[in-house]
Amino acid sequence: MPAMIIADDLSRAALRRLLRQTRRALPPHQQHLAARALYRQLAQHPLFRRARHIALYLPNDGEIDPRPLLRAAQRRGKCTYLPVLNPWPRTRMVFQRVRPGESLVRNRFRILEPRPAPGRQRKVWTLDLVLMPLVGFDEHGGRLGMGGGFYDRSLAYRARRKNGHKPTLLGLAHECQKVDRLALASWDVPLRATVTDRGWYGGL
Repeated sequence: MPAMIIADDLSRAALRRLLRQTRRALPPHQQHLAARALYRQLAQHPLFRRARHIALYLPNDGEIDPRPLLRAAQRRGKCTYLPVLNPWPRTRMVFQRVRPGESLVRNRFRILEPRPAPGRQRKVWTLDLVLMPLVGFDEHGGRLGMGGGFYDRSLAYRARRKNGHKPTLLGLAHECQKVDRLALASWDVPLRATVTDRGWYGGL
């Protein structure tokens, strides 16, 4: 197993580049095995089994693949959601319900997403579970994203949530994306835990 990356040795931008290269270098067979292992980590966990409204993502740029979990959720009759980028303001995104077999379109980053339909979009504080992609993570709930801030802005719901409800936030990653410690910025949204193909990290 390669040595853990020491985040303090690199700038945030350099760390992001290194971790993206690391996950992108994983061969397709290893990506497939990682997706199956992630499924086994989460599919029978109470957080996943009890959730009725679950947001996921479609993999891009070497991200670990949650599509087996998406299909499992749909088979169990759960409501599943994918992120959709807003045309304006261009720095925001929403979560929209997606059904099995639905046709998807590519957004401006060439990532597949549902065709925007405001009537099928759901407020983030009404979701039960959000499974998030990330570039890097640590054992303390720290998450290094792509740098665009889409998830941080979309999940800055604390002042808007109703009845005290808020979704559980889980990061999904390959084990090779783990670093020793990430310095959190004031706008970073902390995770309940990060789940990899090998285990759980965080406050569970």
